[in-house]
Amino acid sequence: VQLQASGGGLVQTGGSLRLSCAFSGRSFALYTVGWFRQGPRKEREFVASIDYRLRTTRYADSVKGRFTISRDIPENTMYLQMNDLKPEDTAVYYCAADPKSRPGYDYDYWGQGTLVTVSS
Repeated sequence: VQLQASGGGLVQTGGSLRLSCAFSGRSFALYTVGWFRQGPRKEREFVASIDYRLRTTRYADSVKGRFTISRDIPENTMYLQMNDLKPEDTAVYYCAADPKSRPGYDYDYWGQGTLVTVSS
């Protein structure tokens, strides 16, 4: 399995971006997928996930109501729509996939990261 993230960039406060992550491998529908981020001088933190078995989505409190995770199974692609961006959303964003339900932070596969910078 390989993951390729894209879509990062520079945006002003209040703006929007959509991140994409292409999944290369078999049975994309049978993977839990997630987005994480790591800001400057911060630990990596959870952003959002879709659990393939529970069929549930989860969000960090800091992004609820602003970010939406989704995926297109025929296209083997996952997305993170980010609206009303704030300077504190500045980070490298990573996509991840795992064949387990509820992997927590223990995802088997990670993308290379895409940088999102929100200017004030």
